[in-house]
Amino acid sequence: MAIFNMLSSYSWGAKVVLTLAAFAVNFGEFWLIAQLCTSNPLAKSVALLKQPDISDHSQTLKSHFDALSKLINAMFDVTKCIVELTGIHSKYISIGEPPLSTAMTHIHTATYWIIASVVACTRQITGLIGMSLEFPTVTSELSSLAHKVSSIHEHLQSRLRLCYEHIDEKKLMEAFEHFKRTIETPQVDNLKILQNIFGKEKVLLNPDRAEVYINLFRKKHVLLLISDLDISQEEIRVLEAVYKERVSSGRNYEIIWLPIVDRTTWNDGYYQKKFSTLQSIMSWYTVSHHVAIEPAVIKYIREEWGFVKKPIAVTLNPQGKVLCPNALNMMWIWGNSAFPFSSEKEESFWKAKPWTLDHLVGRLEPNLPTWVSQQKVVCFYGSEEMEWIESFTTATKGVAKALDIGIEMVYVGQKNAKEEHKKITGLIKEKELSHTWEDENVWFFWNQLESMLYWKTKHGKTIENDVIKQEVMKMLGYDSSKNGWAVFYTGSGELVKANGEKVLSTMNSFVEWEKLANQIGFIPALRERLERVIPHHYCARLILPGNGGRIPETVQCAECGRPMELNFLYRCGAE
Repeated sequence: MAIFNMLSSYSWGAKVVLTLAAFAVNFGEFWLIAQLCTSNPLAKSVALLKQPDISDHSQTLKSHFDALSKLINAMFDVTKCIVELTGIHSKYISIGEPPLSTAMTHIHTATYWIIASVVACTRQITGLIGMSLEFPTVTSELSSLAHKVSSIHEHLQSRLRLCYEHIDEKKLMEAFEHFKRTIETPQVDNLKILQNIFGKEKVLLNPDRAEVYINLFRKKHVLLLISDLDISQEEIRVLEAVYKERVSSGRNYEIIWLPIVDRTTWNDGYYQKKFSTLQSIMSWYTVSHHVAIEPAVIKYIREEWGFVKKPIAVTLNPQGKVLCPNALNMMWIWGNSAFPFSSEKEESFWKAKPWTLDHLVGRLEPNLPTWVSQQKVVCFYGSEEMEWIESFTTATKGVAKALDIGIEMVYVGQKNAKEEHKKITGLIKEKELSHTWEDENVWFFWNQLESMLYWKTKHGKTIENDVIKQEVMKMLGYDSSKNGWAVFYTGSGELVKANGEKVLSTMNSFVEWEKLANQIGFIPALRERLERVIPHHYCARLILPGNGGRIPETVQCAECGRPMELNFLYRCGAE
């Protein structure tokens, strides 16, 4: 208490610093001699003069030295926390504001225990020099104090972390609001927006991995491709095809990849290698380092542009205005003809161009125009069951032969079955059952359907008032069911589709509707026959990737029209 009275005019941080400094003056000499007296002749001589008993009992007193050292280290750690906490207030946090105000209330208790520990250590040193105290009792006291002070240190450290988290959050919100004002304020060009996005990163890498300055993109149309490190190679290859076509189609825009990476896991070599691999296969501009994007910009990307997991492409015009928060959907569907990829352009396309199968698969199946000109029936189908595929293709070819019509069959496959797809396409080719598609074409096909569904849902379309949404949901439902599906199409626009169970049973019962097919044609007869088939237990099951509110809360079954149940399905992305 005498020490507290002596230091009453000083701040709490100064009290502990001055107390430790005074203690260090006496302790320093004692500790140096005690540590070196067994190995250094000069230290041993000094010990004989000043601390005669220590040199003779250095091994016996080791446990006392250890207890003393442990407590002093704990006191020093707590003192550093106290000093840091008392000096932390700034424009981002005040002493009267939690969590700093809460931490300050614990500093008083911490200061008391620091000074009490200094007194105990001084008594120990005095006892060691005079060999006059009961060491076991004193050592026990120091160990107890060391435990107490260490606990205080852990508590103050947690308070300190909360304070810094509070400050970081305030700084992040300040930077977020600044970026939001900047991007929402009309600009002369896009340079200021790009500089805010990349912060200190003034250099990007071009497709040849040479450094270029951000100024290169001034007054250009820019697409910001935003993804994490799980963006698939199929997505990259499909986007690359659209990107390379821009020159021949006269569309002047550039793409910059903005990877959203968890900085806390970056030291893992796996993520560094994955970043470099993705960067090496991209034919557009990329950041030179994974942390190039400012945290406030990442916050804006997530909250304002809706990025969660699925890649998005934000379009900026030459003045830096956001034309569309995600242009990928229209790029998948319309390609470069949708340039400059604005929301208004996308809406006008949907109003002007009706959805057809030509539109969906025209870029994926190069033989389609030839088959249509030859008046052949084209069948696109998918399944994960080889037995069903063999039965279906055999039965369908048999029907076509009986009706003397030309037919071409194309195996599309299911969306989330990459390994199974490779295995099945290999068997189909080996047995010459039908044509097949490569992985990126399969991904593109289903992704186009999902993009159509998202756009329709976003604009309030339902299966009752929108035929396209109804057809799209049926197709996606077929894929999710895992039971197979088939679509039959002719150049005249005739189209019929069904799930695997219905279409296979219909083909197997061809003798029952053969006469009708000869009278009205294959597809009309098939459609009529399918409508008569009552499935055992079939309705649609729809599985869509979640991405920040893009999925509607209420979805109606495309088969029966009833509301579908909403469940959560967690599936490994590598499946």
